[in-house]
Amino acid sequence: MPITINGTGTLAGVSVGGLPDGTVDTDVLAANAVTNAKQAIIKAWCNFKGDGTEAINRSYNIASFTDHAAGDYTFTFSNAMATTNYVVLIHTSRAGDDSLDALSWGAVHGKATGSFGMNITQTNSAFSSTAALSDLAAQVNFVVVE
Repeated sequence: MPITINGTGTLAGVSVGGLPDGTVDTDVLAANAVTNAKQAIIKAWCNFKGDGTEAINRSYNIASFTDHAAGDYTFTFSNAMATTNYVVLIHTSRAGDDSLDALSWGAVHGKATGSFGMNITQTNSAFSSTAALSDLAAQVNFVVVE
């Protein structure tokens, strides 16, 4: 019998008859391909404006954010994570004058399946003090991997 693919992508004419139980067949291959494609991918990302009037510039799977205090935010997912074992990778940067803050960084707290908290902290150019940013980094970028 010839092998054909119909308009829906269904493969016809392939037979695995006579194989012992537990042998990998097309159903198992297809199911594993879908499972593997869903694992370890970026489940959310965001480019956030943190100085002046805070705003989400662009995002995926981020519904909203709450500004609690200087440098303290909660981001809410549009579609919740399956568990709280996801990873948030944060990058902060400052446009313009590097002398205003030599280093800024983000820390994650309060992870839930539907949201997580983020604190952005900075040190001064002499590295002699740290504080929550009142004038947050110009750009905050993060990705969420589950």
